[in-house]
Amino acid sequence: MKGIIEGLLYVQGDQGLTIKEVSDILEISEDDAKQLILSLKQDYIDEDRGLRINYLGNSFKLTTKEEHKEYFKKLLENPQNNTLSNQALETLAIIAYNEPLTRIDVDEIRGVDSVYVMRRLLAKGLIKECGRSDKPGHPILYKTTDEFLDYFGLASKEELPKIEVLESIESEDKDLFKSTYKDEV
Repeated sequence: MKGIIEGLLYVQGDQGLTIKEVSDILEISEDDAKQLILSLKQDYIDEDRGLRINYLGNSFKLTTKEEHKEYFKKLLENPQNNTLSNQALETLAIIAYNEPLTRIDVDEIRGVDSVYVMRRLLAKGLIKECGRSDKPGHPILYKTTDEFLDYFGLASKEELPKIEVLESIESEDKDLFKSTYKDEV
């Protein structure tokens, strides 16, 4: 069961899991779920492990160890790791042209989960949290940073290329069974 919880925490990423969610998913009591999570958390205390389980914001989350942060910083500062994937560029464009917006907004526009990509963009300093939405749950709002402008050599967001929005063509009622082509006799 601890392996399943570990996988669930990994999949949930920054959102984490509550004891109730673990209890519901595994179909066990909340006390049993709590004991399993605490046992798994204890397993991560070993100094040979690079991860740990933290209780943050009313949920358990899989996080990196604070004592290893200098290595994570080196990874992010390495020029070879500073290239942006197509997914990161797409996410940045969505945020830059529509900011501020929530991760869910980005997910809806992209049509896929953006948690990992946005986490990388946050770590690189290209986007940042800029408040909370009025939507239910008050999700975090994101916008681009000055580092984003520097990365792309822009003085301001006004220098972003303009995007022409095509007006939607109103669909006419057409007879789908009537051909516009004439049969030649």
